[in-house]
Amino acid sequence: QVQLAESGGGLVQAGDSLRLSCAASGPTFMTYTMGWFRQAPGKEREFVATIRGRGGATYYADSVKGRFTISRDDAKNAVYLQTNSLKPEDTAVYYCAAGRYPSPAVSAEYAYWGQGTQVTVSS
Repeated sequence: QVQLAESGGGLVQAGDSLRLSCAASGPTFMTYTMGWFRQAPGKEREFVATIRGRGGATYYADSVKGRFTISRDDAKNAVYLQTNSLKPEDTAVYYCAAGRYPSPAVSAEYAYWGQGTQVTVSS
């Protein structure tokens, strides 16, 4: 069982940056693939970024590639999403997710989810 808690969201202006954090419980955190997804009002949840366990490969949605960076600190049981050059279309609730070995962009393959943190980008 893994419990996840996101933090770091807020209201920012276009072009600003935010660092989202996800704190995870559980002794085997390092073995989990960790992902970030987001959901804007009236839209489906969409993939943002994923990092494999033990500091493995990273994957990004085309819409955030070059602007967002996912990282993890296994010693702290944490995963981060550095978001730069934010745009109004990045406004959404951002969710942290964990899975054993999910397909990166397939939300149904992640077993555990946090409650989300709101990111609002004004123009």
